[in-house]
Amino acid sequence: MAQTFTAQMSVFKGRWRLYVVLLNTTERWPEFTFAGSLAVPTFTQRTEALSVLGFEPVPGAQWRWTEDSDDPDNPASPVVLIAATQVRSWAGAIA
Repeated sequence: MAQTFTAQMSVFKGRWRLYVVLLNTTERWPEFTFAGSLAVPTFTQRTEALSVLGFEPVPGAQWRWTEDSDDPDNPASPVVLIAATQVRSWAGAIA
């Protein structure tokens, strides 16, 4: 059975990036940066990016969106959107 992880997606330096959270490790988290505009990557684009990183969505998992801010102490601070879903590694992708 494949191990499950949380994949998150947010805007970093003007581009959407998707990364897989690896807890209890010093390894660099797998990350994919989407080229192009600031448009939110489609479900298909996100699935393809996960595939490049060696992961796939867990069957039935949905993307959850959370609103954050650049400065939590300032209610006028720009909004930051963070998306998350559960993913699993492909056999042999993560030791």
